[in-house]
Amino acid sequence: MTHAVPSPSAAGARLQPVQDLAARLFATRALTPGLCAGLAPEDMTPQSMPDASPAKWHLAHTTWFFEQFALKPFVADYREFNAGFAALFNSYYVSAGPRYARPQRGLVTRPTVAEVMRYRAHVDTHLRHLLGRGEPGRDLARVLELGLHHEQQHQELLLTDMLHLLSHNPLKPAWRQLPTPQKRAAPALRFVAGPEGAHAIGHCGEGFHFDNEAPRHTVWLAPHAVANRLVSNAEYAAFVRDGGYRNPLLWLSDGWATAQREGWRAPLYWSEDGASAFTLGGELELDPAAPVCHVSHYEADAFARWAGARLPTEAEWEAFAAAQPRAGNMLEAGWFRPVAAAAGASQCFGDVWEWTGSAYLPYPGYRAQPGALGEYNGKFMSGQMVLRGGSCITPPGHVRASYRNFFYPHQRWQFMGLRLAKDMP
Repeated sequence: MTHAVPSPSAAGARLQPVQDLAARLFATRALTPGLCAGLAPEDMTPQSMPDASPAKWHLAHTTWFFEQFALKPFVADYREFNAGFAALFNSYYVSAGPRYARPQRGLVTRPTVAEVMRYRAHVDTHLRHLLGRGEPGRDLARVLELGLHHEQQHQELLLTDMLHLLSHNPLKPAWRQLPTPQKRAAPALRFVAGPEGAHAIGHCGEGFHFDNEAPRHTVWLAPHAVANRLVSNAEYAAFVRDGGYRNPLLWLSDGWATAQREGWRAPLYWSEDGASAFTLGGELELDPAAPVCHVSHYEADAFARWAGARLPTEAEWEAFAAAQPRAGNMLEAGWFRPVAAAAGASQCFGDVWEWTGSAYLPYPGYRAQPGALGEYNGKFMSGQMVLRGGSCITPPGHVRASYRNFFYPHQRWQFMGLRLAKDMP
């Protein structure tokens, strides 16, 4: 996602009592198949593009993760459910063994969905027995915490990949019927001055964080201002109408070449007339006040330039977001799409992942953890851009101001949008 979401590490994880860890772990494990409720096996096997994976693969890969990194190392008499599954459901851990080619995951019709669910039950049973032995040691607790957050990442991926798959069907089928959000106008767009000078960013304090969020360090912030809310569909539609996709002066060179090659004329999933968009609820009317979604970094950057602004750096974004409530339209809200902001809401957390102008690079002093889990993050720190904030399908408790997501600049099938920033004199 490439790896599509940031790579986790157990660094900084606060150890929790076994009862709390078990409750959170198995609630997370139960949610993944819950997101597949109503899907048929035929929905869960195809793969719509190389960047996406079948729902069945997500169900199996998150199970393999616990089998590979928790059960096999920490249970002396553990017996694998099926030794052949490792090669099928290992994602990119080269040091953990062979892997089936990612672009061909949709060709794997066996094991069936039913057998994958038996695989999940087998691993969950052994995880319960493992946690039933009493307080886990520090190393095991960190792996289990990591696995929990890893599964939350794949819950979001499962839905974005399902949306992309269903969008290719001329029948425009829905993943499920979505509730209708309250109609409201977007708050007036204004810019809020950010802090200047030396400022610390990165994870601090207790609680889990991914290793790419550390170490905390000092950056220098020039005078700047950040928009009080996300860019709306109506604002982006004005960019489209004004010929934004036809003006090469607005685009980065690689972005212009990509837009021309791919025939981009609007955000992914928008109808030709811009009146509707394909969603997890099927084809729905486009809400002008809701945040624009499914735009690449190239599109976000071009829009910002057209608007006489720019994208915030990730340091500017974090400095702004750290002062905002960690609340918003996320998975538990049940909208499953971006919605218009309530008065006074900053939309920092939820709705859409926000592109920044920052390349995804290690923080000063960053060190990947040893072993196979060290492959999860550091080796992707090249050629990608940072996103912040979470989306409308990010699971609860999975966002914070220091969270760093990352994608290649051309990718747009995730729930991606933007916030504007400006330099100040």
